[in-house]
Amino acid sequence: MAAAVKLQRHTGRRRAERFLAEGPNLVEAALRRGLVSEVFATESAHERFAALLADAPVQLVTERAAKALSETVTPVGLVAVCTMPQTSLADVLAASPRLVAVAVEISEPGNAGTLIRIADAMGADAVVLAGHSVDPYNGKCLRASAGSIFSIPVVSQTDSAAVVGALRAADLQVLATTVDGEVSLDDAELASPTAWLFGPEAHGLPAELAREATHRVCIPMPGHAESLNVASAAAICLYQSAAAHRRS
Repeated sequence: MAAAVKLQRHTGRRRAERFLAEGPNLVEAALRRGLVSEVFATESAHERFAALLADAPVQLVTERAAKALSETVTPVGLVAVCTMPQTSLADVLAASPRLVAVAVEISEPGNAGTLIRIADAMGADAVVLAGHSVDPYNGKCLRASAGSIFSIPVVSQTDSAAVVGALRAADLQVLATTVDGEVSLDDAELASPTAWLFGPEAHGLPAELAREATHRVCIPMPGHAESLNVASAAAICLYQSAAAHRRS
């Protein structure tokens, strides 16, 4: 129990290579992937989710102990300790991906989790969190992903330039989303294997990184908004890529 509480912090997760998944949806997704090492459940939660936990290694805990493990306002009393999937960028590229989403310097866990969910929904092969981005196993990020983090490879790489170089070396076109892109999304050629670069809303992609892309792409916005948040931009671009792949 004490070891599990330490997994609420990034340093604890990194050292143990484990993380906490809270609630029935995340626990079920983690169990499907075979990543669960143990489950902490209150007596009431164990009864409520008996079918889900039938074959799981469950340890009953008090309501107070369950609350200590929870990051939510109204905990349901169900938390799993999970092993981090060991997937590298090299593993992703070795599988000849057709669509990769790269989030650069994304610090807001809700946005990162939503982007992972969108990438999963659009059939992307992987998500890369590049630069000093949020820990994908942060509780808020996990919840925002709605379980998709267990369905799609998610890789963290601190060197953004190295990520772009590796993607291009693997014969993916790298498209950087920028407000001043020389190519409109309407005109972009998206049938080829593609990696999209998305930057934070406040500052956008670093200019030097955008220059390393195959093309800089802008999203046509006929309305009055000046920009989109990263999850909204990702949804539009990844949908267009998925549609192009369906047609090709």
